[in-house]
Amino acid sequence: MPDHESIRRLRACAQALAGGARKASAVTVVRRVFAIQAQDATAADLGIRVRGRDITAQAIRTAYEKERSIVRNWYMRGTLHTMPSDDARWVLQLLSPRILAATSRRYQQLGLGDDLRQRADHLIRRALAAHGPLTRAELTERLTTLGTPPDGQAPFHLIRHAALTGILCHGPQRAGEATYVLLDDWLPTTGRFRWEGDAALAELARRYLAAHAPATLEDFAAWSGLPTTWARRAWKMLAESGVITEYGALTMLAGRVKELPRSSDTPDVRMLPAYDNYLIGYRTREASVPALHQARVRPGGGLIRPTVIAGGLAIATWTRGPGSRSIQVDAFEPVPPQIEQGIDMEKEAVVGFLRPWACR
Repeated sequence: MPDHESIRRLRACAQALAGGARKASAVTVVRRVFAIQAQDATAADLGIRVRGRDITAQAIRTAYEKERSIVRNWYMRGTLHTMPSDDARWVLQLLSPRILAATSRRYQQLGLGDDLRQRADHLIRRALAAHGPLTRAELTERLTTLGTPPDGQAPFHLIRHAALTGILCHGPQRAGEATYVLLDDWLPTTGRFRWEGDAALAELARRYLAAHAPATLEDFAAWSGLPTTWARRAWKMLAESGVITEYGALTMLAGRVKELPRSSDTPDVRMLPAYDNYLIGYRTREASVPALHQARVRPGGGLIRPTVIAGGLAIATWTRGPGSRSIQVDAFEPVPPQIEQGIDMEKEAVVGFLRPWACR
């Protein structure tokens, strides 16, 4: 049975968070991990930074807005993620029906019936075609013409509904604020019919394992928001095609076990943002966070704090000082000098990365 250290090393390397693994650009980072948790835009950028080599905030904006090689929208579990643009449509087509079904009760509570949602979709499409990109506030103002109150959650759910039905996605930032654009205008041809049906389900599972293994089908279900029965079907398809292999009670892509990285006397230190994939991509975190300190990383209320890892093991949490000019690290236990040096280097890198944000 693999021990926690072996599991942790494999997972951290798969996520480009250990063994010196760093990618050269924003798009190669996102392709490596398939999707970056992105409900917080700054945290998403930091999630790309920590896996990259000297990637700047401006380079990430270029990938979003000029190259359009990555895109931010609602995907796994109905949560905002940054995805390779080539994968935006087939993943949305696979996941959105279940997300919409799971949200139906909330639509009813907010008085957003089928007819109103369809009229809102039509209004949003016309507004973005004529005047986009538009901010949430600008779309909300237009939605009030349908009788939707400007406050509360109704406007958000109507905008999200338009995203889940393939009408819009996040576009360029305007003065640091997110805007929305028509998906077909922003990404006119990318990945339109790459995978469908069961082939899409199997491909999503394969991508998950490439970025998160060793893992279980229950981990995949928790990450994707899909039912365990769907995850079991995906595992079966991958097994039948020889794509996966057992790793104790866990699963890996075939051939990856041979890539188990060697442990190092000087662990790779990285500063993860809040809600990072490495900590949120599994049902539990016992392989990556010491049992005594689980509550410091995940204190409750759905929060997962910014965390320092060394060799994939959580050793501290961290916070930003005023104006992003300083970083405060709260270590779980005293750290040796070589790890302290790694923390100092990461702190300097994070402050430098955040400086353009502080100037906005």
